[in-house]
Amino acid sequence: MNTVSADLGAITWKRLTGRLRYLYGDDRGDELTARVAMIVHRHLLSRDRTVDGPSWTERDAVLITYGDSLQLSGELPLATLLAFLREHLAGVVSIVHLLPFFPYSSDDGFSVIDYQVVDPELGTWDDIDAISRHFDLMFDFVLNHVSRESLWFNDYLEHMPPGKDFFIEVDPSENLATVVRPRSSPLLVEIRTRHHMRHVWATFSHDQIDLNYANPDVLLSMLEILLFYVRQGARILRLDAVAFLWKEPGTPCVHLPRTHAVVKLFRDILAELEPGCVLLTETNVPHAENISYFGDGDEAHMVYQFALPPLLLHAVHTGNAGYLQGWARSLQEPPQGCTYLNFTASHDGIGLRPLEGIIPQEEVDGLLDDMRVRGGFVSTRLSSEGREVPYELNISLFDAVADPDGGPWQVARFLLTQTVALSLRGVPAVYIHSLIATPNDVAGVERTGRIRSINRRKWDVRELERLLSEPGSAHARVLAEYRRRLSLRRAQPAFHPDVTQAVLDTGEGVLCVVRGRDKDPQRLVCLFNFTAGEQRVPLSALPKTAGPPTDLLAGTAVAVDDGRLKLGPYESLWIPC
Repeated sequence: MNTVSADLGAITWKRLTGRLRYLYGDDRGDELTARVAMIVHRHLLSRDRTVDGPSWTERDAVLITYGDSLQLSGELPLATLLAFLREHLAGVVSIVHLLPFFPYSSDDGFSVIDYQVVDPELGTWDDIDAISRHFDLMFDFVLNHVSRESLWFNDYLEHMPPGKDFFIEVDPSENLATVVRPRSSPLLVEIRTRHHMRHVWATFSHDQIDLNYANPDVLLSMLEILLFYVRQGARILRLDAVAFLWKEPGTPCVHLPRTHAVVKLFRDILAELEPGCVLLTETNVPHAENISYFGDGDEAHMVYQFALPPLLLHAVHTGNAGYLQGWARSLQEPPQGCTYLNFTASHDGIGLRPLEGIIPQEEVDGLLDDMRVRGGFVSTRLSSEGREVPYELNISLFDAVADPDGGPWQVARFLLTQTVALSLRGVPAVYIHSLIATPNDVAGVERTGRIRSINRRKWDVRELERLLSEPGSAHARVLAEYRRRLSLRRAQPAFHPDVTQAVLDTGEGVLCVVRGRDKDPQRLVCLFNFTAGEQRVPLSALPKTAGPPTDLLAGTAVAVDDGRLKLGPYESLWIPC
């Protein structure tokens, strides 16, 4: 084996060859593996650091933010963001998920024009590096599609390499009825090239043209970009819209076996080169489909808990945590080396597909009506029958949990949902607008004409800091308590992502999650009251404590009456046992 081949190692070489033969045919496996080895060799020559060490601990928490969520006149937004992070989140958040910070043409960054350039309106790679000196980083790897303004697509229009064969042409007369759609826009976009009129595949919008992974040059080009991101400081690589990667007309074109094979190939390479890197798959689909990206422990290291946000919202609005309990109880033990990312809100809306088979449709419809009353919107997708059906709820989560009649419980209800996400097995992630209780950005929707803008406010940081300096404001109350709970969480060994969890039956109004076993360094009972009234839980239903039960969150003894533990309205408890 020559020096370049040795960079991969004999076992990885054999595994990669098998995957590439499966993707592209037996006759191309060895040739393509040799090309991968050259990419790896260039990566090793170019890198100045290695991502190594444990993939996650109880000290990890992710902040999700755009590079320009916070702005200050006369300053580049990435510098403004770093100043805010150091002031408010040092020692509390360990990882910053920087949403796409590349030049783009639409979709707030997810229609990438150039994968290897920082949008000059945000800053430079030096600004990214400055953040990486204080926090680990998560980058978006937008690998399903590119902007129609990208150089690759311009190559396609001019019939020039490499882009001339990077996209998927389809005869519009072909039957594509079985293709699963995440949007209600047309699947095919009419494009006039230098020589012909063509129709190309565009899963998400007319500006986001899907790449053709049946061409191995596409896969190898994207591998180079993935490794470039690692060299730029990415610890976690979020595979955006990966479920739709491989297309085969006549199939649903979602979760195809070759899509899974591509993810496994990326993992093989990172395991050899950067063993501390984490692959996170973004698949906003029903839960069973979502966790298929764990594979047999040989695919994604981490998957989103997409069912968690809508289940929490339903529970807090109905006072019934039964569906949330059932789902949490059904969660399977992740394969070794894998875990979940627990979140309650993000730059996208709250997905509704994960509720399929969990909550009856009439109850989902009722939840959507409640959200419309609170200023929310509902986006749609095309079903297999060609009907527009609800796909995503667009609303600020803080406004989404507002009391039905303007009561006093909004902050308590909100912190309840966040504390559940901090308590479940996995790594917690908080959206910046949840951290600071941002309300619906109605003006943003009016300005952009896009309903997702309702939860993508761009704050003038001086206005935000003024609100945070007012102790009675919801912004200040939420940030202060969120920081405190995050800080407390990272000191609890029971919250290590690999520690087991069990869900106990404590009635429909209360969720009870036990983290850890007797043999573990720590065991915690986590209790959550989803109602506006007091709830009582028999102590006999809970693991025994060494003495009177004490709540870590409040730092006081838990109220007990007649052998029953008492929870106040929307209260959360963390009790060592």
